[in-house]
This record gives sequence, structure tokens and C-alpha cells, in this order.
Amino acid sequence: MYWTKSVLAISFGLLVAHLDLSAQGQAQATAPAAVKPGMYKNPMPVAIGDPYVLYDAPTQTYYMYGTGGGAKDGFGTYSSKDLVNWKPEGQVFRGNIPGSWDEKNFWAPEVYRVKDKYYLFYSADWRHNPTNEEENFRIGVAVADKPTGPFKHLSDKPIFDPGYPIIDANLYIDPSGKMYLYYSRCCYKHPVESEVATWAKKTGLFPEIEESWIYGVELKPDFSGVIGEPELLLRPPVKMNDPQSEWESRSVTAKEVNRRWTEGSYTFKQGDTYYMMYSANHFGGEHYAVGYATSKSPLGPFKKAENNPVLQKNTPKGGLVTGTGHNSVAFSPDGKQMFCVYHGRTKATGDERVVFIDPMKIQKDGRLVVEGPSTSPKPMPLGKK
Repeated sequence: MYWTKSVLAISFGLLVAHLDLSAQGQAQATAPAAVKPGMYKNPMPVAIGDPYVLYDAPTQTYYMYGTGGGAKDGFGTYSSKDLVNWKPEGQVFRGNIPGSWDEKNFWAPEVYRVKDKYYLFYSADWRHNPTNEEENFRIGVAVADKPTGPFKHLSDKPIFDPGYPIIDANLYIDPSGKMYLYYSRCCYKHPVESEVATWAKKTGLFPEIEESWIYGVELKPDFSGVIGEPELLLRPPVKMNDPQSEWESRSVTAKEVNRRWTEGSYTFKQGDTYYMMYSANHFGGEHYAVGYATSKSPLGPFKKAENNPVLQKNTPKGGLVTGTGHNSVAFSPDGKQMFCVYHGRTKATGDERVVFIDPMKIQKDGRLVVEGPSTSPKPMPLGKK
């Protein structure tokens, strides 16, 4: 997702960036939690955006990656045995080095274990920019022998170039071995005609509305490129009477910005159904929220759920949380409980994004439900594998 908040300048290179991340995370991780034993409370003591959790079976340890958190031109990670108590492990990947394709704005990392190697997918600005585009994002891959890195560039170029800026890589590995890459086309220079756009122009609110759309494409087994052409899977509603239109257009109707996002996707399979969770609205605003869609195929067609959004601000109900979005999914140590891992903001954190982890369920009728956002104590995730 987009994020332009500046971080403290670090002038001593990678070492100091690593130490800064560790010290900051350690201070957060050791902050006292006013909850009873056997309970936990949101937000987590981790200040990152776009949190992604990997469960590493060989070490029976969770690793959380995200945007920001003090990492310089790259990403750090945190480790945990229980999904609640997180230990900073320092910076694990550094981009913007001689010979690398990536230059700045390192966002939305996700790490996958494939054949005893760990692959980090991420977004960054491509330094190849002959037309001097303001947003020139592509998706790349780095590889390591451990979840804590160090991750090294797999190639000196992005995975592929669709001809427009893309962010928010998410990978689904099918039991057949096929791999599917999901990503979001940026709103940048992508004005789209819709009833919302017509209304915004007619009322003098915005002259045009730009949109981001989610695509999916099969990935080559060695991550060197894609197979076939990307398929458009999700986009904002065209009609204002569409049941999804109200919540997905709030950043426009609230006069925040002339953009409608469909981004931050996370895809998983339950039974014979593929679930794609996604975020809509302005990442930097209070209306950022999560919905989902379902399909019988990894490349769609996907149908948006009637109970969207499944995660949104709770301030209208007297809560403290806004800007909830860009989630991943994790399971409890015993594998029986599902959790939604996402970032949000509270009145105390202000503009800083912090991590929340709330229980999530697939009901008997197939409906996905997130029990959040919450800031009250909840039982710890159960069990040990």
C-alpha cells in the first residue's frame, strides 16, 4: 500500500539501521502490558504497516514483516512463539544497493518458505524510470537461508513489467505446486469512469477519480517471471447502487482524496473455496477497511461478500481504532484458531501504524468474520504444535 511518512534519517548505513530497528523494537516489545496471565491486548507493541506473518515450521516460530519500523531501504522482522510476545530481530533485507533494481519506497514485504529457502516478495520504486514517473513501483524477490535473512536480491530486475506501477505482492501456492501472484495496480494515472466519478465531477468535488485494481497471474516456479497474462480480479464498484459502493467509496465521499483503492490482498483456500481479503479507501485515512471475495478458482471470477466490510474503524461505536487494513492471516500454535493480522491507528498512536491481531472465523455458511478491531483483553492463542 502507499505510505509516504518520513522516518528518522539514519546516517551511519546498514549497521546503524539494524541497531536502530533492534533498539526501537526492544523498547516496544518490553513495554508492560496491563492484562492478566493468559490474556493479550491490542495493539501489539510493534509499530509497522502492512504486517505479514510467516509461521516457520522447522523452528516452530512466527516471523512478522512489515513496512517501516525503522528499517532503512528495506525490512526488518520480529519473532514470536505465541503470536503475542514479539522480539525484534533487526533488519533482514537492504535494497537500494549498487546493481539493484530497487531505489526507494520499500513496502509490503511477504516471506514464503519454498524448498528450504525463504523468498521475500516486496514493492519498491524501480530505478529504471525513463519518463520520470512519480510512482514507478514494481515487485521483486529476495532470497535467504533463514527467516531472519540476510535476504539477497534474486535478480537485478523486477519479476515482470506490466507497463504500469504495481504494489502489494501476495503469493498463493496451490497443492498442485502452481504458484499465483496477486498484486494491485496503483491508482497513479489510472482515471476510471464510474457513477461515483461522474457524481464527484458534477458536484465539483474532484475532476476525476483514479482507481487501483487487483490482478492475479501464474508465477514461474523459479520466480523469474510470469506465465500468461494477468487477470483482473477485483476493482471498485462502477454503480453507486452496488452494495459495495458505499464503503469502498468513503475516501471520495468524505472528500479525503480523488482515489478509490483495491489493494493489500491476501488469498487463502478453505475447503473448495478461495478467499481473497482486500483493503479499500485511503491508506492514510480513518476509512481504510477490509473486505473479501470468494471464488472456486485461484484466478477467479471472484464475488465480493455481502457482509463486507469485515473490518473497519470502531470509533462510531465508541471505540478507539481507525485506519484498519492491509491484513494477513495466521493460525494459533495448535493450528485450530485463525487470526487476522492487520495495522490500524488509535487516538494514542496518532498517525503511526501499529499491529493488531484479532480472531477470525469462517462460519458454516462460508461467511468470513473478523472479531475486531479490539482493544480489550482477549484469551491468548491456543496450544503448541
